[in-house]
Amino acid sequence: MDLTTLERLPLWIGGRAVAATTTRYGEVTNPATGEVVRHVPFANAADVDAAVKAATAAFAAWRAAPPLRRARVLMRFRELLEAHKKDLAKIVTQEHGKTLADAEGSVTRGIEVVEFATGIPHLLKGEFSENVGSDVDAYSIRQPVGVCAGITPFNFPAMVPMWMFPIAIACGNTFILKPSERDPTTSLRLAELLAEAGLPAGVFNVVHGDKEAVDAILAHSGIKAVSFVGSTPIAKYIYETGAKSGKRVQALGGAKNHAIVMPDADLDFAAEAIIGAAYGSAGERCMAVSAVVAVGEAAEPICDKLAARAKRIRTGPGHVADIEMGPVITCAARDRIMGLIDNGVAEGAALVLDGRKPAVPGHESGFFVGPTLFDRVTPEMTIYREEIFGPVLIIVRADSLASAIELVNRNPYANGAALFTRSGHAARRFQEDVEIGMVGINVPIPVPMAFYSFGGWRNSLFGDLHVHGMDGVRFYTRGKAVTARWPDDGSAAPGFHLPTLG
Repeated sequence: MDLTTLERLPLWIGGRAVAATTTRYGEVTNPATGEVVRHVPFANAADVDAAVKAATAAFAAWRAAPPLRRARVLMRFRELLEAHKKDLAKIVTQEHGKTLADAEGSVTRGIEVVEFATGIPHLLKGEFSENVGSDVDAYSIRQPVGVCAGITPFNFPAMVPMWMFPIAIACGNTFILKPSERDPTTSLRLAELLAEAGLPAGVFNVVHGDKEAVDAILAHSGIKAVSFVGSTPIAKYIYETGAKSGKRVQALGGAKNHAIVMPDADLDFAAEAIIGAAYGSAGERCMAVSAVVAVGEAAEPICDKLAARAKRIRTGPGHVADIEMGPVITCAARDRIMGLIDNGVAEGAALVLDGRKPAVPGHESGFFVGPTLFDRVTPEMTIYREEIFGPVLIIVRADSLASAIELVNRNPYANGAALFTRSGHAARRFQEDVEIGMVGINVPIPVPMAFYSFGGWRNSLFGDLHVHGMDGVRFYTRGKAVTARWPDDGSAAPGFHLPTLG
């Protein structure tokens, strides 16, 4: 079906599109115009239960399928994603607002996780030790946990779900996706492509909704594991509520990512890299650089270079060629960001570039915020303490690398941090001393490739395991240790004591 022509979106349960039983619907808008493009159902507990029943019914057969067979479905899915990449990007741009190039790039990063998941026959191999005792072998195996759920954010409606479900289903689980209600259509298109790739009905399901659907997922006894990406307060709620219900939970929260710029850095290179990291996707990335820590003599020149480049950013609707930055996701998001800019001014930060009144001719009703730059920000200010999640970059000044690292380590968020320098000694000291989950050296957005794992520290992650990579395989499986002996008939059995095998 052509999902983009539907006024009301369906759910995807049991391998097909189905109408929700809920009577509550929300509006999906095009952020560049402010127009409502379709309506999304806010699923209730009955809708979630229907998805769990479909996933439960599919689990036994899918778990029993050889890993190579599961991998081949994902191989076909990957081919379909490549063939439909531009169409998926158009859906993302229409509902999220980011540029087509950015949207297509995010789909590509999701495809990379699918590629990683196709190696599941190798990734699931356990360990084997022969003859740990007389005629006794010991080995380990990993098995799927059951029905899993993913609750994903609006900023990457294709990539973040693909951080989760390809690995989950490759491991033999079934999956229920609760995407953001702000840009839900991409998830349904992914479900269609999975079905076309040969995924059995019920292995992948999509349930739209708001807090009611989330709470139903967290409370349902049939769901064994929950993955989440979103803000820190909600991540903490997801983790605590899911854990109380006996579920395995990984919950990734917010961020305040720093880029330290040393005086010896290539400042032209650093400025260009930071501009893309700060203002790309209108700053609506959990790995966006939102704070520059300018060390010593780097402060004045890096501020000047950032301001000059930010003034040249082309802001407008994401589907237009040569646009570098689109709108933010909703009117409420725009107003919140504007309010934080007001706070920065009121608290005494130096407003170098003001994006509160961007000029986007013909799109006066769109949710636009222009590139904004503050200098001389202090850690006590609201614009430093809060995750702005918009196109606002702040500069904090430090007198040394040590004090810059100390500043980063004091922040309650610990997702990513970058250092711009020509000094190998400074880079080594930074990567050793910074208390952060993902580190970049002259790389502003250190998002790992799919064969490594993504995740932060402190308030940026609740749970022990990160997403995708081998942490993803570990999260979506449980380990078993097997000790086996095959004695000849008549051999003596162990006595009442704890057996020793040596």
